[in-house]
Amino acid sequence: MNEPKLISFWQYLRHRGRWFRLGIGVKRWLLLLAVGSGVMGMGVVYAILILSQNGLLPQRIYAVITMQGWPPMMRMIVALTLGGVLVLIAIMRLGRNLVEPFRHPHEDIATSLYDFSQRKRGPRIVAIGGGTGMPTFLRGLRDYTSNITAIVTVADDGGSSGRIRRELGMLPPGDFRNNIAALAGDETLMTQLMQYRFGGLPGSEEASQLQGHAFGNLLLAALVGITGSFEEALLMMDRVLRMRGRVLPSTLDYVTLAADVWVGDPPLLEHVVGESAIPKSRGRVERVYLQPEPVRAYPPAVQAILQADLIVLGPGSLYTSILPNLLVPELAEAMRHSRAIKLYVCNLATQPGETDNYTVADHVNKLLSHLPSGCLDMVLANDNLDVSPDAGGGHTVFVQPTALAGVRLITADLVDETKPWRHDSQKLAAAVLNVLRQ
Repeated sequence: MNEPKLISFWQYLRHRGRWFRLGIGVKRWLLLLAVGSGVMGMGVVYAILILSQNGLLPQRIYAVITMQGWPPMMRMIVALTLGGVLVLIAIMRLGRNLVEPFRHPHEDIATSLYDFSQRKRGPRIVAIGGGTGMPTFLRGLRDYTSNITAIVTVADDGGSSGRIRRELGMLPPGDFRNNIAALAGDETLMTQLMQYRFGGLPGSEEASQLQGHAFGNLLLAALVGITGSFEEALLMMDRVLRMRGRVLPSTLDYVTLAADVWVGDPPLLEHVVGESAIPKSRGRVERVYLQPEPVRAYPPAVQAILQADLIVLGPGSLYTSILPNLLVPELAEAMRHSRAIKLYVCNLATQPGETDNYTVADHVNKLLSHLPSGCLDMVLANDNLDVSPDAGGGHTVFVQPTALAGVRLITADLVDETKPWRHDSQKLAAAVLNVLRQ
């Protein structure tokens, strides 16, 4: 008969017990509060005694306050219990009111504080890349640590980002938008909002001036106009979206990505200018570089690399997302001198126009040919090749996990089986953190 009530009471105790879990950062302050309350209680006792001795406190009131007629042990137990209950109620109500605006609506306060504390103590991880690959990684990683720095390329010159870059003279916002959405506090809603693209005029075939623009790109452009700088705009986005990490440019210089590409049959070496033009050349990329030189690194990005526990290159387009960051000399030098583990996450699938017929070894060899020595320790690649390449409506050509010379290769199941050309966020984050733990 009373079993459901007992179960409910036990669940209540377990729920309240979350406040006392290790790592939440609350118990020490509860102890300090208890000591402070005890000291204040002693002051109240002295005040009552002094008032009574000087005839300023009626004897009847004094008898009630001091529980005259009760056994001494009972007085102590009742006072401690009543005081403790009142203090705990006050703490919980005050904590609820202070934390309520910032917690997830379906998560209790103790769990929110615990998760926040654990993420704050998580490893310092720097992810270098751009495009659509790195946001996938960040979505899985943000549940384990908030010490995330995403360093992204500023060489994008296509689509909405390219138009804003040409018309407003600011850094292309596209890669920043993607990664900011991935690290935002309410990622589901912010992804929809930041990635929303304006269409044509309703009921008309005429093109709108906003057509093709992503809302997130326009928001960043507006913040640049308000704050006066791209740096300040990123800081504003961090505050507004309560990001679990930060997104930084590799450089603030206005750079263009260029490449030497073997094109045609017989192949001729052509000079291709523009990030969006490289895959369209449909050739074999020999080398990529930034123009004009020299390119200066963004100092906070250099600092993040030097302080990192783990540096992750990718996932993302080898030539147009990852390498443009590493072609900034100071960033490559910072990687070489960093004590962090340097891990390259290889793409799941080859990219037409960039990495046709590439194996994992081909990706790594091209990466190493552009970098100074000491910039790569390990490679993480997918070994689940049993997924149908036609799943998800596409035709995926998997990158084969071939053996490497001089670089340790780690393989794991990383594929999103619904979209096999993409990494699974949770699988990838778990595999990367496992590398760090080992």
